Amino acid sequence: MIRTETVTDVTEETFDAEVLGAALPVLVKFTADWCGPCRQLTPILWEIAEEEAGRLRVVQVDVDRQSPISVRYGVLATPTLMVFRAGEPVASIVGARPKRKLLQELADVLDRT
Repeated sequence: MIRTETVTDVTEETFDAEVLGAALPVLVKFTADWCGPCRQLTPILWEIAEEEAGRLRVVQVDVDRQSPISVRYGVLATPTLMVFRAGEPVASIVGARPKRKLLQELADVLDRT
């Protein structure tokens, strides 16, 4: 997976604290190294993570290395984006999108922060 300072990798051990216990809404990208659309989405999520830092946190989960998390949330395809608020999944988006379209789909989550 491509790593960056603005998008944190979470594991089975850190998921509850980093995602479920977070004060801000958290966008979780379920991804894999072999996933082309996941790689396309990476720079878009970096930008969103930086631009929305005070309203939204962005993390990623490697579905191959952290499969129990994927199973727990019924992730069947990559990339899957899930937004968690107060420890509960509130939105799910499957597939890559241009930044503008993704921000439109996230508008409801971002407007409530």
